[in-house]
Amino acid sequence: MTDNLSLPCLVYLLAHDAAAEAPYDRARTALLVRAAALTDLALRGRLREDGGTVTASGTPPTGDVVLDGVLREAEDGHGFKHLTRHHRKRTLTRVEDQLAAAGLLRVKEPRTPFGARRLTVTDPAVPAALHARLATALHGTTPVHELPATDAALLALAAAGGIRSVVSRREHKSYRARIDACTKSLATLAPGLEHAVRALPTTMIAAQGGMGGS
Repeated sequence: MTDNLSLPCLVYLLAHDAAAEAPYDRARTALLVRAAALTDLALRGRLREDGGTVTASGTPPTGDVVLDGVLREAEDGHGFKHLTRHHRKRTLTRVEDQLAAAGLLRVKEPRTPFGARRLTVTDPAVPAALHARLATALHGTTPVHELPATDAALLALAAAGGIRSVVSRREHKSYRARIDACTKSLATLAPGLEHAVRALPTTMIAAQGGMGGS
């Protein structure tokens, strides 16, 4: 059921906390889905990097509302770190709306202007299967370069974003080399993308302190 989902949607499902009816950390998840969207577009060959500047390639839209939104925003000539930070909240909301339209997420809007959305995954088996798939990728013996590119990217993002249900602190230490190899694989798409993902822990701390962007 996840075969047709984009990377930002998959990251969101990994980051969702069923008990809290919300992402494990909304500010962190916003950055994660944004980085995942950029990674997805790079995997599709729709984003390239030249001298640290990201450019969009190809004219047809992807047909995915989240990815097409990020693709348009990448036309302004910035680097991957900048693109990860900016419009992240908008991207997160679009991911939630897309999952809701696909019937994978039930959204209950807040009753007050200061309330929070309540978000329930409609079929817990979907994220469970995704977690199991990444556990196999993390703990298995398949060389990283032979893993599906999406699985390697998801492991790199989950580790950088601190999704402990995917990569616990203990696993982060025990499988450091494997996680590092997954992150390095992003450099084959664009060196700036790898650097942006490696910088996510620092970027997330800055976001909690009121870093700019929307």
